[in-house]
Amino acid sequence: MVAMLGLSVAGWGQPAAPQKSSVANGAGTTAQTTKLEEARNGSDQGKADSEDDKQNGSGLQIEPAKLPTTYPQGPYHVQFHGKGTYVPTLHWSVVKGTLPPGIRLHEDGLLEGEAQRAGEFDFVIAVKDGNQPVQAVERGFEIKVVEAITVEWKVPAHVSGNRIEGSVEVSNSTADDVDLTYDVKAIAENGRATEIGYQHFPLTKGTIGMTLPFGDTLPNGAYQVNVSVEGAITQRKAFYRQQLQMPRRLHVAVGP
Repeated sequence: MVAMLGLSVAGWGQPAAPQKSSVANGAGTTAQTTKLEEARNGSDQGKADSEDDKQNGSGLQIEPAKLPTTYPQGPYHVQFHGKGTYVPTLHWSVVKGTLPPGIRLHEDGLLEGEAQRAGEFDFVIAVKDGNQPVQAVERGFEIKVVEAITVEWKVPAHVSGNRIEGSVEVSNSTADDVDLTYDVKAIAENGRATEIGYQHFPLTKGTIGMTLPFGDTLPNGAYQVNVSVEGAITQRKAFYRQQLQMPRRLHVAVGP
């Protein structure tokens, strides 16, 4: 209606005002069209985002989100399950990365076994449902396999007069009491070994940083100090061993 009126006025010999009005209206129409398109696009995008959120909220998801830590030869048992909207039955698989050696994933989502060595293992689990088309989702996980028993220097072996002495800290990360044997030897240059520390006792599960001392008098000479810690969980036939060694020989000098 407005455009027709402008053309009619221009026909009466007054082009300036109608031309200005026509340009202004054209600009206004363009701006209005642009705003409408932006609004429409924004509305469409918002609708798409909303639908994505709805799909993500109701679609197939993998639980649990994180996996527990374990230790070598420790029993491991985790059941994956789906959450959200999906069609049974679910089929599970590892599509990337590597599981800890000794642990496997069954198609029904059961993750079980006994890890054979310590380390950090990253992998991706995929699950598919029975829908047509198939609904599938993936999720990354990490399993940390910590050492079952550990030994660290607390006071490194050192010479004190005619003695070599020091202490270590031992920890038990397992879910069982460990039958522990602690042995420290000072080995002379001729290969003769002198025991300067020994204990045999049950190391209670969850024990962290227990201090074990060692030390004894020795004749003149240079000695390599070796610490050995061996643990056993007999009911599961699990055995562990950790060692420490001084980086250099210690010299004992006895005399006036």
